[in-house]
Amino acid sequence: MKNLTGMKIPWKVFTSCLALLLIFSNLHSCKAQDYIDGNTEKGGGGGSGAGDDTEEAAPPAPPPEQQNCNGIFVAYNFISREKEYPHLKNVTAQAWAFKSTLTVLNAGKDELKSWKVFVHFHHDEVLVSTDGAVVVDGEGFPIKVGKNGTRFAGFPQSDLKTAIDTAGDETQISTKVDIKGTMFGLKPPKVPMPKTIRLDNPGYKCPAPKRKVSYMHVCCKRDPKYKPKIIKTKFLPRQYGDLDFTYDVLQAFESNYMAQVTINNNHPLGRLDHWNLTWEWMRNEFIYNMRGAYTHIKDPSECLYGEQGKYYKDFDFAQVMNCQKKPIIADLPAERANDEKIGKLPYCCRNGSIMPTIINATKSRSIFQLTVYKLPPDLNRTALNPPQNWKIEGVLNGKYKCGPPIRVDPTQFPDPSGLDAITTAVASWQVTCNITKPKPKQAKCCVSFSAFYADSVVPCNTCACGCDDIDTDKCNPNARALALPPEALLYPFANRTAKARAWAQMKHLPYPRKLPCPDNCGVSINWHVDTDYKTGWTARITLFNWDDFSFEDWFTAIQFKKKAFRGYENVYSFNGTKLPQLKDTIFMQGLPGLNYLVKEVNGTNPSKDPRVPGKQQSVISFLKKHTPNINIAGGDGFPARVVFNGEECALPTQFPKRSGGNRSSVGFLPAILFGLLTFVFFQ
Repeated sequence: MKNLTGMKIPWKVFTSCLALLLIFSNLHSCKAQDYIDGNTEKGGGGGSGAGDDTEEAAPPAPPPEQQNCNGIFVAYNFISREKEYPHLKNVTAQAWAFKSTLTVLNAGKDELKSWKVFVHFHHDEVLVSTDGAVVVDGEGFPIKVGKNGTRFAGFPQSDLKTAIDTAGDETQISTKVDIKGTMFGLKPPKVPMPKTIRLDNPGYKCPAPKRKVSYMHVCCKRDPKYKPKIIKTKFLPRQYGDLDFTYDVLQAFESNYMAQVTINNNHPLGRLDHWNLTWEWMRNEFIYNMRGAYTHIKDPSECLYGEQGKYYKDFDFAQVMNCQKKPIIADLPAERANDEKIGKLPYCCRNGSIMPTIINATKSRSIFQLTVYKLPPDLNRTALNPPQNWKIEGVLNGKYKCGPPIRVDPTQFPDPSGLDAITTAVASWQVTCNITKPKPKQAKCCVSFSAFYADSVVPCNTCACGCDDIDTDKCNPNARALALPPEALLYPFANRTAKARAWAQMKHLPYPRKLPCPDNCGVSINWHVDTDYKTGWTARITLFNWDDFSFEDWFTAIQFKKKAFRGYENVYSFNGTKLPQLKDTIFMQGLPGLNYLVKEVNGTNPSKDPRVPGKQQSVISFLKKHTPNINIAGGDGFPARVVFNGEECALPTQFPKRSGGNRSSVGFLPAILFGLLTFVFFQ
């Protein structure tokens, strides 16, 4: 013990221990100071230590262009690209996978609702995914953009608030869209940038964007000449379209909600027959059940093996209506209208028929309901997201182009109890659609021209309704259709070859070795100028149905470009009227009991007789009192636009040419043939 007590500690060891003790004490003191400073007011009991002035790490400074923008700042940043298979020597055909970002920032003083941005891609881009936005008019990935560019709409963040209202919260005033896709050509080091970018919301003007290698930006500002409508609602006002959908959430629970979809036809010539509606779920939702409509496929496997099955482990998916990301929805047939489980809804169950209001206002609307289940992170009563990429089609109807869902004020309904009160939806969105003009060779019906003064008929255009389903090696899809004798219109295209050959020989017309392809249209319409006299003129319209289904409550509309409309007098075998909503348009439909255009049927002897189309016909009379100097043969006697059941038909590119010799003012042969067929048809 003596030795131990007399033991001396070396000075160096003592000094080192003391230093370590002081360092440890200082570190502990600093930790306590940081904690106190984070929970007390600045300057309280802290002295002048560094902890009093500690702040969060500052975010990276925005680009100078963004700081100088007092409107909507839009930027496109090309990030990277990688060579894709197949690897080709042809630079133009080589595919490249690319990544880019689109940034939209509200740096102005007004909230930007339902933002849309146009990006003019022009390198045959194919978009594969977008995170933070949806492609307007897209039909699901991959989306071929081509060289015409595309529009993006915000989803799920569609509205951008102001910095004033959010204290500069970047998450509420800006959004970033991650874009992945494929582009072609443009070998490195060249950078495949868009031609332009701009904000696509009304009321804003955007100058030409500025570009710096792989980055371009533009600052869009309010147009001082634009006078916006005074909005008295919380959300955007409802918009007008040829067709619109309303997606109303009627009941909302934590994991599911019930919605009602209303389809409204607003166009005087719009129509849908046997409609099929599709959309795209963006957050793994699925349809549990429906009333007033049904899905074409009921397959629970996508839920069982998908994210839905992982979360709802004890759920009986055998009872689920549909688990598809893109369900196809159809209207119920009329006989299920009073079904207690799936019917009993107003405006439902008409076998997919939606009429224009001019025919039947009560049939211009359709309604169905559905129960939708959600997945995390949307397990909240207020976490409601409508489906995107809406598309609706009919059997032989116009093609509709639909925009993204827009949040609108909740729809109001009469109180179901019958009291003088209203109930409102939990939340509502509106989707507006407009009828588009068919592209060349993509129509669904076509028109032929003929006249009493011309021997030959100008038939429907070659491939007027497309040639995708035929072998174009055996026919010429780009050749002009051959002139025909009038009676050839009564025969299917396959039975016209011999008549066309004989007619060409008789009239000394060219007859190519490789014949033109057929028009491939299910419905064709013949417009025949029948007479032309001093005080007036007449025309005859004939409808041919070459399809394997009939058309109930059919209608057609004829629009004239020049003088003929002002001289319109009467339609004799159809109901005819002038349409005040559309310029120079005559609307026609079948008389009561005669509004059924039957399908194509077999001939009397199917083994040798050609098939016979369904047919209806009427004469239309015009006066020249209000149309002096009208030139019937020069084109004034032919329509500029023809619509059948909402679909715009393809018109010939030329008018009938006057034949040599003197001809009667009435085409006797066509009239007799059409008259005989009409007689046989109605017997």
